[in-house]
Amino acid sequence: MLRRLLNGIYFPLFFSVVTLAVIGILFIYSASYRDPGNYESKQVFWILAGLVVLIGVPLIGYRPFLSVSYPFYVLTLILLVLVDFFGSKVLGAQRWLMLGPIAIQPSEFAKVGALLAGVNFLGAHHPWEGQTKTVSIALLLLAVPLFLIFKQPDLGTALLFIPMSVVILFLWGVRKRFLIASFSALALAAPLAWGFLKAYQKKRLMVFLNPNLDPLGSGYTALQSKIAVGSGGFWGKGYLGGTQTQLHFVPEHHTDFIFCVIGEELGFLGSLLVLCLYGFLFHSIFLVMQHTTDVKAKMLCGGVLALLFSHVIINIGMTIGLMPIAGVPLPLISYGGSSFIMTCMCLGLVLSVYKERSIF
Repeated sequence: MLRRLLNGIYFPLFFSVVTLAVIGILFIYSASYRDPGNYESKQVFWILAGLVVLIGVPLIGYRPFLSVSYPFYVLTLILLVLVDFFGSKVLGAQRWLMLGPIAIQPSEFAKVGALLAGVNFLGAHHPWEGQTKTVSIALLLLAVPLFLIFKQPDLGTALLFIPMSVVILFLWGVRKRFLIASFSALALAAPLAWGFLKAYQKKRLMVFLNPNLDPLGSGYTALQSKIAVGSGGFWGKGYLGGTQTQLHFVPEHHTDFIFCVIGEELGFLGSLLVLCLYGFLFHSIFLVMQHTTDVKAKMLCGGVLALLFSHVIINIGMTIGLMPIAGVPLPLISYGGSSFIMTCMCLGLVLSVYKERSIF
C-alpha cells in the first residue's frame, strides 16, 4: 500500500504544495494574531484535509473522475443556484453556503466541475470533425457556471474560466483562427459588459485607473495595499513586524490580500522567493503535461496550470496595483477551505496523470 502511495507522488510538485501551505500558515498567523479569529488553527485543518485529497485523488485515478464529470458538473451548478436562494452574504456578495459551522464556496468547486466536463467532452471528439459544433457546446458548458458566478457577483472568479477554456481548447487542437475570432468577439463585446457590472465593480475599475479618485472609499484598499508592499523595501520589516497589515490598514489581509503581509514583512527578497516557489510548482505541472500522450490528460494538466497561474497573476497583480481588485485568493497561501481543497483536487489530478506511467 505504501509503495503504491509513493508511486503516485511527484515529489517536486508535492514539495511545492507543502512549502506554500506552510508559508500560508505562518502569514495567516502573522496577519491575524492580534485578532480573536484563530484563523491559523482552522487553516491547519483545511491543509490536512487538502493533503488527504491531494494524495487520495491519484489512488483513484483521473479517468474515474472524468467518467463522473457530467454528474459532478451538474452538482456544482445546483450548488451555484442554491447560493442564490440560501447563500450567506458577506461584504455585499452572496457566494457561500453554510453547512452547519462550515462555509463552502461552490464557485471554487465549479471550476473543477467545468474543467472535468470540458475536458471529457472535447476528448470524446476529434478536432478535425465538426469543430465548430464541438467547440460551441464546450464553450456553453464552460459559460453556464461562469454566468452563475458572475451573478453572485464574483467577477474575479468568473474571469478565471476564460484562460482555462482557451488553454484546453488549444491543447485539444482548435483551429487558431477560431481562437482569434473568439478573442476578437470578446474584445468587441467588452464595452457592452459595462452595463451588466455592479456599481462597486465599476468603481473598482475606475479607481484602478486612478486610485486617488476615491482614496477613502473604493480606492482605499488599492492604495493601502501598495503602501504595505512598498514599505517592506528589499529586506522587509521582519516576521510579525508589519505595521500597515498588523494595524488593519489593509482589509482582508489574511485572505485575498495576504501577499501584502508577505511583501511588508519579508520585503522584495521574500516575495521573490514565494514567486519562485510558484514558478517551481507551475514548471512541475508543465513537465507532467509535456510528457503525456493522452489528450485528455494533457488538457487536464493544461487547464489546471492555466487556472492556478491566472489565480497567482490576478491576486499579486491586484495587490501591487497592476490589476483591478477582483477578490481572488492566492492559491495554497490565502486563508480559506474551499479554495485550498479545490487547489489540492486539481493538483491531485495532475499527480494522477503522473502516476499513469504507461502514458509517458
